[in-house]
Amino acid sequence: MLAVVGAGVIGLSTAVCIAESIPSCAVTVLAEHFTPDTTSDVAAGILLPHPFPDTFDHLLSICNSTDAAEAGVFLLSGWQVFQETPSTKDPYWSTVVLGFHMMTDAELQRFPKYKFGQSFTTIKCECSKYLLWLEKRLKNAGGQLHTEKITGFEQLTSSYDIIVNCSGLGSRDLADDQSLYPVRGQILRVHAPWLKHFIRDGNGHTYIFPGIHSVTLGGTRQKHNWEMSVDEADSSGIFERCCELEPSLKKSQVCSKLVGLRPTRNSLRLEREFFVHGNRQVPIIHNYGHGGGGISIHWGTALEATQLEMKKKVSKDSTK
Repeated sequence: MLAVVGAGVIGLSTAVCIAESIPSCAVTVLAEHFTPDTTSDVAAGILLPHPFPDTFDHLLSICNSTDAAEAGVFLLSGWQVFQETPSTKDPYWSTVVLGFHMMTDAELQRFPKYKFGQSFTTIKCECSKYLLWLEKRLKNAGGQLHTEKITGFEQLTSSYDIIVNCSGLGSRDLADDQSLYPVRGQILRVHAPWLKHFIRDGNGHTYIFPGIHSVTLGGTRQKHNWEMSVDEADSSGIFERCCELEPSLKKSQVCSKLVGLRPTRNSLRLEREFFVHGNRQVPIIHNYGHGGGGISIHWGTALEATQLEMKKKVSKDSTK
């Protein structure tokens, strides 16, 4: 039996990947909070590609399937603009996204404070819908979901043969990882149904991402800030900056203000170790520390975590 600790996009995608890849493995997700009360529910959900395109390809296949509406995954076109021309005009991910091109002078006219821009189509993931879809997919694969607060791995060693730790910031205590820290993000969701294209400042601090029911405006990147309450000064700053990029937002109506803490460390932790409790030695696969890139790389790291489990299983079977 295998326990996955954490029910955000990292935990659920990892659980699904293991359950579907290893049908003989009984997978249970354990978490204190499930959607809509996870950090992933606050994420803007835009996919900004990383060097490994596993997640983009995975979500694109969902976009092209009958599951797209239920999963909340769709294509979104727009612009990334820069006040100064970047050193790399043609980034490594330009061949991963769809229709990439450098913006023309005519396209840049609507952004008078910006000198350079990139136009492309990427993928938007409505995280609350996507998490529910992953839960359904896990159940269809025989997995289970249990609400339980895990305060120590010793809670699990008597009932599970392997533990997959996808607890995000919870790993500071659970795995005693003091290198993990929060980067506070605050967003607004507004009613602006006339907006159909995303706009992102190249510095990453200001963005406008239209979704199915609302438009996400962001944001903040405040390192080592644990504050979960909404800061009205941050809200005002976000709204003003986004209105500079898209003046029509001044007529929009704010629907909600949300805060999430991105689980960040110098590098993602994706490895296997052993936890000893009494006479039990239980393998633990750690998969956390994705920072603000969880949506962009979640399926790739789920595949890697699954490979770590399969290697353990192959090694165990070869000793029989």
